[in-house]
Order: sequence, then structure tokens, then C-alpha cells
Amino acid sequence: MKPVRLPASATLALPRTGLFALALLYILPGLFGRDPWKNDDAGSFGIMWTMAHGGLNDWLWPHIVGMPMPEEGPLAFWFGALCIKLFGWLLGDPMAARLSTGIFFILGAVSVWYTTYLLGRRTEAQPFKLAFGGQPEPRDFGRTLADGALLIYLGCLGLLVRSHETSAETLHVSLVAYALYLCARFFDAPTKRTTIKLGFIFGLLVLTRGWVLPVALFICLIFLCVYRMQRRHIFQLLIALPVAFIVAGSWLFAINILHPFDSSPYQAWMLWNYRQIGFPSVASISYFFRYSIWFAWPAWPFAAWAVYAWRKQERALHISLPVSFILCFIVLALINNFSEEGILLPILPPLAILAAFGLPTMKRSAINAVDWFSVTVLTGAATLTWLIWLIEQTGWPLKLAAKIQSWAPGYHAEINLFTLIIAIAVSLSWFRLVYWRISRQPSVLLRAVVLSSGGVILCWVLLMTLWLPLINHRVSYVSVAAQIAENLPASYRCIDSNVGPSQRASFAYFRQVHFAGFSEQNCDVLLLQSKRRSSTIANSIPDQNFSGKWVLLWEGHRAYDNDELFSLYRKK
Repeated sequence: MKPVRLPASATLALPRTGLFALALLYILPGLFGRDPWKNDDAGSFGIMWTMAHGGLNDWLWPHIVGMPMPEEGPLAFWFGALCIKLFGWLLGDPMAARLSTGIFFILGAVSVWYTTYLLGRRTEAQPFKLAFGGQPEPRDFGRTLADGALLIYLGCLGLLVRSHETSAETLHVSLVAYALYLCARFFDAPTKRTTIKLGFIFGLLVLTRGWVLPVALFICLIFLCVYRMQRRHIFQLLIALPVAFIVAGSWLFAINILHPFDSSPYQAWMLWNYRQIGFPSVASISYFFRYSIWFAWPAWPFAAWAVYAWRKQERALHISLPVSFILCFIVLALINNFSEEGILLPILPPLAILAAFGLPTMKRSAINAVDWFSVTVLTGAATLTWLIWLIEQTGWPLKLAAKIQSWAPGYHAEINLFTLIIAIAVSLSWFRLVYWRISRQPSVLLRAVVLSSGGVILCWVLLMTLWLPLINHRVSYVSVAAQIAENLPASYRCIDSNVGPSQRASFAYFRQVHFAGFSEQNCDVLLLQSKRRSSTIANSIPDQNFSGKWVLLWEGHRAYDNDELFSLYRKK
């Protein structure tokens, strides 16, 4: 028996322009007006920047000005480098690279919407017909569910920062969402055209973050065909394999034939893929359950309820398809012993789609509990953001202002009228939204997620308007790059270094510091990164007679970071 009974009045959809504006409000803050940040953001930008300003070898062999980066794959960096070449002169290289991030996000968001729309129109997903009529039409019901899935997707906390970074994960999660859309098409009508597109996406997934996930997805789809008793679909699905091999093999063939820099990233890339597969450990299981609770909020409670509510129709495509994807990604996360947020990201699109089908079956008391939780927590977070900004601007109370200053030493408070107006407008819109929800008590399905998603977007916009200069000052390496450039010898040949990817990319971009390339040796300058609490410098020096052949030129660190230390040496 179907668990859904709804009148047509409950399926009022949001205007397309409103959805598009909401998506832009989500993605634009954080893409513009900031420097490359530490970790994946700056490191991935470094690969894109190196490609954009290099030759064919740089496009085939991903690296950061000489530091090999064979992990993952080159596809996301190709897109970023292409955006730098096309728009770098106008927007600056970092902003141009993040244009690709925005495109990836739009692809993922549109895919989530259309996948839910296709699944929501299916006969088995429709609500019961009411005795005197008045039930929603399939198109209206599908569109309302699609709006709900998109709102849930935008509200997922784990997607928030990652969707604004120039990293391979942003493209990876969007390709997973598009693969879901193609699978919904495939199980509706398994045409050769859809299968070829699916194989093409599998190939792109291999070029984005390796072959482990697309291979697991293919196996998962075969099991799904068997589970849904559609064994004939398996033979049609096999068409995707040669297409995926051709797409992924194009890069692998090129690097083995052309041998860029007289080497090949193939062995290291394959080793990185093999390392994604292992046996579940206590650490991987603990990491998954500790982080997925907040990472997938608010999608997982609705998704869990959907599984329970539709338990008697578990073979229906709108349940079995997203559940099979979710189970596949959970298994991949548990067998991956390298704890990172990137292994959790692919879970979000199918989880948001499944969660949308839990909305029509939730009880009013549960919806109200989620709403009040969202209003309380997110309004509190937004209020705290405003209070800290006011303390930062006014310098009062003195103790709190000093604490904020110690978080980002050397930062001078400033007011940007444009961003301030945006922050005020978004805050007022939030209170208007809360008032609408509380006073009107609307019966539409979206009432259960509109506050969760709206509150997350509110907090992100406030951070990226009021706090962006402060955050940028804290995490950027601009000041350190300037100090290194000032202390470099006038006629140095190259720099040998052990600094990480994000630091290397930042120093090379901000001050054009020339690091040793693939074939450069015997550099006359050495830049070392170490931790003050550990004696790692001695182990990092390539020369055994360090004390007699190197002279210290400079030591420094970011203003707030008392643990990370950079040391610049010149050979005698």
C-alpha cells in the first residue's frame, strides 16, 4: 500500500526564477573576492594555474610548478585551466578557475532536480487517488518533489564548503548526480543513446577521481537490474563499458605514448586508486559515523524516514535507485582507510533525492520538530555571526575584541558597503521566511525543508560577506609569499623545497617564486616547512653536510600560526 495521501494544494512548486536565484545565492558567495585558501582549494588551483601557463606536458602530467600530483585525475583541472585561459585576463586567475566550480555546481543541482522529477512522475510514486478527486497530477507531484530535493541538497552541510573549492571533488559529486539522472532514464527506457551517455560519464568519473567509484557503480547497477528483475537490462548496460574505456583510456594512452617530462603519472595514479580499497577498520568506521551525521544533515533523517515509509515498495525505482547508490558509496567509504571528506561527498545527491520522497509521508509533529530545530540553531548561528562582526568593527567589549584580533593578528577591520547591504537583505529575508512558515502554517510539502535550507544559505552568505576579509587574512599565504620574495637572492636559479601543495601553489602564484621543476637539480636556494614542536628540518635536508653548505636567510610563518614554520636557506 502506498504511504502517500495528498491534495493538489500540497504540491505547489516554487517558481523557476526563484529556484535559480536561490542557487545563485548559494554558489556565488565564496567564489569571488577571496584568495586561494589552504589545503585542496589552493593546491587544486596550483595545478590549474600551472596547466594554464604551461604546455602540453603540463596538461598531461598534473603538477604544481614541478611538484607531481598524480592522484585523482586531470579532468577537473583541465576545466579550471581552460577557464583561466579564457577569463583570467578579466577576472584574475583564482576567480577564473572558480568559474569551473560554479559550472560544476549547476550541473549537480540541475541533475538532482531532474532525477527527482523523473522518479516522482512514475506511476508507483504517485499518491493515492482521493475519493472525490483533487489529488495532484503526476507532473505537479514530481516537480514539487524535485524542488524539495534541490532544497535538501543545498542545505547539506557537507556540500557547503566543498562546492566552493577548486578541487576535483566538486566535479566528482556533480558527475555522480548526472549519472543518477542517466540511470533514471535508463531504467525508464534502456536505449543505446542513454547507455552510451552513461558510459561516457563513467569515463569522465575515472578521469576525475579514479576508477574505483565508477567500477563499483557499474557493479551496483548490475545488482539493481537483478533485484528489480530486469535482467535484460544487463546486456544493454554492457554497452557502457567500451565507451568508458575509450574516454578514460584517451588520457592513459596519451601519457604512455608521449611520456611527458620523460616520465608518466600512470604508476602513481594506479597506486592511489589501489589505496582506496582495503578492509573496513575501526578508524574508517568511526570516521564515517562521526562525520556523516553532520555532513549529510538535514538529508539523512528524511531519507531514513523515506526508507521506512516506502518499505513495502522497496523495488520501486524511486526508492531502489537512490538506495543502491547510497549503499554503494557507504561501502566505498568504509573500505577506504584514508579518512577524508571527499569519500562522503558522493552520498549527498542520492541521499537528497531519497529524502525528497520522505517529505510527503512525514507527520506534522516531526516536521515541526525539524523546523524549530532549524530556526533555533541557524538563527542563533546568524546572530552570533552578526555579533562577532559588530565587536570586530567597534572594538567593544575590549576582551572579546582582543580575542577576535588574536584569531587573525594584523587584521584591520573594514566595512564594504555592498556586502553589508547584501548581508542585511538576506537577514531580513530570513526573518520574513520564518514569519511565513510560522504564521501561515502552509500545507505544501516544501515546508519541512525550506527553513533548513534557507538557514544554511543565510549563515553561508553572512560568512562570505561580513567575515570574508577576516577569514581571507587568516588562511591566505599572501604575507608569507611576500616575505619569501623579499629575502630571495637576486640571481637565484631555483628553489628546492618540501612545502605542501597549497603552500607551493600560493608562493608560486602570489610572488612567482621559481621552484625546481621535473628536471632541475642542484638548486642554490632551499625552502623548508616544519613544525616547531618537532625536529623535522634535519630529516628534510637533501644535503648530509647541512651546517657547512647552507646559510639561513629568513624564518617566518603566518601571523596566527605558531606551529607552522618556514625557513629559507641559500647555498654557500
